[in-house]
Amino acid sequence: MLEEGRLKICGKRVQSKIFGLKREEVSEEWRKLHKEELHDLSCSQDVIRVIKSMRTRWLGHVAHMTEKRNGYLVLVGKPEIKVASG
Repeated sequence: MLEEGRLKICGKRVQSKIFGLKREEVSEEWRKLHKEELHDLSCSQDVIRVIKSMRTRWLGHVAHMTEKRNGYLVLVGKPEIKVASG
């Protein structure tokens, strides 16, 4: 859970850097965008959902691998087995 919070904060910082500052029309001063404004501009998915979706998709690929592939061995908990390459 702690990692999820950190990822969300990092995602918001990246969005803020990408979209930069906004200039007020009346006062002509620069200010940071509010959370709602960033969300409206980016229209991106939540970073946690994206990561979980990618992990699930990768799990599907690994589950279909042969028993000699390293990814499969790590998935089933046998990473110490060395497979001869070639």
